[in-house]
Amino acid sequence: MKSITAPDGTTWGVQVQTPGASNAVIFFRHPDGRTSRLDRYNWIITNGPESRSVTARLDADDLLDRLDASAIQRLFARSMAVSRPDSLVKQKA
Repeated sequence: MKSITAPDGTTWGVQVQTPGASNAVIFFRHPDGRTSRLDRYNWIITNGPESRSVTARLDADDLLDRLDASAIQRLFARSMAVSRPDSLVKQKA
């Protein structure tokens, strides 16, 4: 697993999951492991030879190794929250 330090100083873990033939989900794991509610994600789409085969799958470890720090920074900058805020918890006014 790689890591990234966000502009606010938080160090996030970077993980590749659910690889397909041409895409995979990049998860940014929040250091507070008590909940996945703080995690973020983004998709990466590739155009290698495996993307033209319906039976091919990207290798998650290989894909993570190929991502350099600037690519990870760009993915993080456009990442989305894994879940929405809990509607059952009263929000502070």
